[in-house]
Amino acid sequence: MFQNKLVAVVNKQIESGIVMNALAHMCLGFGAHAGSAELHLMDYCNGEGFVYPNISKMPFIILREKNSNKIANLLMKAKEQGIQYSVFTNTMTEGTWEDQAARTQVAKPEDIVFYGIVLYGPKDIVTEMTRKLSLWR
Repeated sequence: MFQNKLVAVVNKQIESGIVMNALAHMCLGFGAHAGSAELHLMDYCNGEGFVYPNISKMPFIILREKNSNKIANLLMKAKEQGIQYSVFTNTMTEGTWEDQAARTQVAKPEDIVFYGIVLYGPKDIVTEMTRKLSLWR
């Protein structure tokens, strides 16, 4: 039914609360970029007419990876393949958003720890990129 696949890969080495915060930031950013039509968002309604707005019809798979470098490799593959993505790193925590932006701007690649990545693109390509990863538990 869906031509594209939506997957998040989160770093298992990062504390659960922190990685869930990173996932929320990535999803907000990615959702704003992709838009409601692309992500197949719809309103669900209960029997009394109460609306639960903007829930995607698409499956959203959350996977785990133990290695920040492997998440960085997924980022590079996504760029090469034209896959849409959103990432969150260690430079995006602590202090104000201005502090985080400044820290990210001067970070050397070897000092960046990837907390996660959201990938969205053709199902076969995203599946191939993530096929060896396990579900988040």
